[in-house]
Amino acid sequence: MGFFVNDMAKMEDFYTRALEFTVTDRGQLSAANGPMQIVFLSRDPAEHHQIVLMNGRPDEIAFNVINQISLKADSLATLKEMHRRLVAEGMPGIAPVTHGNSLSIYVPDPEGNRLELYFELPWYVSQPLREPVDLTLSDEAILAQAEAHARSLTGFKPRHEWRAEMARRMGLA
Repeated sequence: MGFFVNDMAKMEDFYTRALEFTVTDRGQLSAANGPMQIVFLSRDPAEHHQIVLMNGRPDEIAFNVINQISLKADSLATLKEMHRRLVAEGMPGIAPVTHGNSLSIYVPDPEGNRLELYFELPWYVSQPLREPVDLTLSDEAILAQAEAHARSLTGFKPRHEWRAEMARRMGLA
């Protein structure tokens, strides 16, 4: 995904320092309104860019048109480390939640874009669902509480069953 920013240096610093993205490229493009600075960021060596920052965001907009930027964590340990880092950064509005089928952290970036950092759980439950979760607990306690809660909800099933159902519905099975 790519989005326009006001303060390139502040946004680049946040994404590289707090969320550990790496700058893979940077440069300038000619555009109708003049030159545009662009920074490519990734956390995956197989992906040239996962996020693109480009200057040119208007100073005054009625509301932020980005609903959320969702970034998948590879493990609960990674999600918990990101939570620790965001708390240490003093980021406002950090909200760890369970969606029943994932554990997420919602937090605004420095320009108010809502980020969702999430770890997928091995089951599915009907959506939408959003309940607070304590990411300071042990991994075992978090997963046990999340599973017990999910099993009590409508639509609970193993994720592989849900994926197979979606493949059938999409004509891919």
